Order: sequence, then C-alpha cells, then structure tokens
Amino acid sequence: MEREETHIGIDVSQDTLDMAAYPTGQIWQYKNNKSGIAKVVAKLAAISPKLVVMEATGGLEQALKNALDEAELAVAVVNPKRIRDHGRSMGMLAKTDKLDAKVMAHFAAKIEPQPQPPRDKGERELDNLVTRRNQLSDILTAERNRLKDYLDEAVKSDIQEHIQWLEVKIATLDKEVKERVKQNPIFLKKAKLYKSMKGVGDIFSSTLIAKLPELGRLNQREIAALVGLAPVNKDSGKFRGKRMIQGGRAVVRKVSYMPVLSAIRFNPAIRALYRRLIAKGKLQKVALVACMHKMFTILNSMAKTNTPWRDTSLAPQSVD
Repeated sequence: MEREETHIGIDVSQDTLDMAAYPTGQIWQYKNNKSGIAKVVAKLAAISPKLVVMEATGGLEQALKNALDEAELAVAVVNPKRIRDHGRSMGMLAKTDKLDAKVMAHFAAKIEPQPQPPRDKGERELDNLVTRRNQLSDILTAERNRLKDYLDEAVKSDIQEHIQWLEVKIATLDKEVKERVKQNPIFLKKAKLYKSMKGVGDIFSSTLIAKLPELGRLNQREIAALVGLAPVNKDSGKFRGKRMIQGGRAVVRKVSYMPVLSAIRFNPAIRALYRRLIAKGKLQKVALVACMHKMFTILNSMAKTNTPWRDTSLAPQSVD
C-alpha cells in the first residue's frame, strides 16, 4: 500500500506557531520569533511535506512564508473563511490554535490549494511597502470619516493634523514604491505592460506586481477566484439566492475600484460592457463588479501573452 504524503497546517498567532501534520496527526508548537521560525523550517525540511497551508493574517504570516520560500517548500496562504468553512464541514466547531492547525492540515491534503510562487528579496520588499501603503490608506479613510462625527474643535484639529501627516506619509510611500519598480527591470516591464491598459496607473500596477504575482500564470476563472470576483451561488432546492462575490485577495479588489471607474470612462471595451449591463437594468454595483472581472480577464491575457492593451483598431505590439 502506497504511503500517503504529508501535508502541514500552521496556525500563526502573535506569539506562537502551532503546526499539525496530516495524516499522522502530530502537533508541534514553536515561538513566533526568528528562532522559532528557524526551528519550523528545520522540522519541515526533515519531513519534506507535499504542501504547507497557512491562513492570511494581514501580514503576521509573512516572515514565516518568506523563510519557507527560501527553503523551497510549497506554501499556500489561504483565506481564513475557506479554512473555517472546511472545519465546519468536518464537524469541528471548537476553535483553538492547535485545532485550527489540524483543520488546515486536513484542508491541505483534501483540497490541495495552489501554492503561491516563491518570492525573491525584491518582491518581498515591494510587497511590504505596498502593504504599509494600504494600511495607512485605511487609517486615512477612517480618520476622514471620524472628522465628520466631531463638533469639538480641539478634536477636529487633532484629526486634521493626523490626516495631513498620513497624506504626507502615503505620498512618500508612493514615491518609494514607484522608485522600487523603476529600479527593478522585471517590475518595470510588468508595470509598463499593465499601464498600457487605460485606467491602470502606478498604484494599481504596483499592487498587481506585489499582491497578484500569479497574473498571467493562471486561467481566467482561477484569477477571478483568486481576486474574489467569481460569483458564488446561494441556491437551495427551489430557492435561488443572489450570486455574490466573496473571499479572495480583498486588497487587490479594493485597489481596483478607482481603476475600473477610470476604465469605464476611457477604455472602450469596459465602457461598452458597463453601458450594456446598465441598459439591461443591472444595478450599478453589479455592473461595476462585471467590469472589474473583465478588466482582470484582459490583464491576465496581456500578462500571459506579454502583449500590451491596444484599441481594437490597432495591432498588438510586444513589450521589450
């Protein structure tokens, strides 16, 4: 009888790394620090698992992911909702770090999600800058919303001062990201390719490079699912619920909102789709999501063929 390959699940928390193996059920715990990460890598190097699965935790998992990439281990960072749903399907309603790791290991073995490609130092540094830029952007939005809620002039002044500081920091990060892209020939080539499509600017193109490296490597359906633009059915028996998008890489989806609005104005293919859907009576939000889906389909095709976007009246040209 052929021995079943080992799959690993790792629950990453602020202080610890809980690691479980499937099918053996073994569990290990290490501190979430430089020494603990080194021990995890050494243990996995000895086990040689087929796949390691972790949840996306907003950046907490990145140090471990980087170390596993350097060790040339296959790693998939998965949306936490997929793990929770898988746990419920197994009848595991309790939640502890060790149980979560066991669910991830089982998920790794039975679902075998696509591992993310290893990232070099330049990719990781760009990813960190883009992540920080998005974090500050979220804080800026929250502060602008708070400003509307306060009448007290002292509090409003404090918030306005913080808003100004955030705007300067974000502008500085934008310049640094742009410079990193400019200095890296691979990044620059990708940015030039993506920005050939009307509606795509510096922020969106750098986010695609940092947060969606699979662009051009997967098919249309896989990219839509990865970004979280594939509608999910909500049907049961005769009931037909609304199809909704969910999961995926929310940061990519969020940053694509302004580009798709721009594309609706200036990109003939996207504009035609939007007008057609609105004419059919579709809600504006539904039409926007459909246009976003089409935009990523086009970008994926461009990346796959290394062909920039052009008006249909013009012949495609290769990017050198």
